[in-house]
Amino acid sequence: MLRSALIVMLLLVSLPAFAAERSSRTRVSANGTFSVRLVEKAPGQCTLEVSKESGPVWKLKECVGGVDDLYFVSNDGERVWVLYPLAPKGTKKLPGKKFRKVPAWANTVVAVQYDRQGGRVQERSLLDFVGQRELPEVRQLGQHLKWLEGLLGVPGKGPRLTDAGHIEFETVGSKSHKLTF
Repeated sequence: MLRSALIVMLLLVSLPAFAAERSSRTRVSANGTFSVRLVEKAPGQCTLEVSKESGPVWKLKECVGGVDDLYFVSNDGERVWVLYPLAPKGTKKLPGKKFRKVPAWANTVVAVQYDRQGGRVQERSLLDFVGQRELPEVRQLGQHLKWLEGLLGVPGKGPRLTDAGHIEFETVGSKSHKLTF
């Protein structure tokens, strides 16, 4: 009886360790002034944090992505691009004859730019980066898509922020792309 009470007590003491917050990789702006990261305190409870060396500049209490997504902050610290390397499949059909042979998941949102109030400034779908002919090269994992080179076991060079403040990356099919703030 004493032994089982001790085990229960040890489990209760260790519960906070299991609920430890997780965060994305911190990334710095091209000019080195700002950094950005997403902190997940619990499932569905996130904070996007933009900071300077002196401390936080602004926070957005919203899950704009997950800890495994990529976050890039502008040189003025006002906007953040989020790239979803393992994007959840979209199911929205595309209208028109041009997209008759395109699967619904090709319209999945794979990149979003947010402002400090949480507004969506811009968003890009998979078809903005991967052409119809390259769609068979997109790796489908159940309800998710792998579309970026250099991540998640896809060979190539991973997304990077240039000195000019542009986000450069290659998609499956080895096409280069650039996002600007």
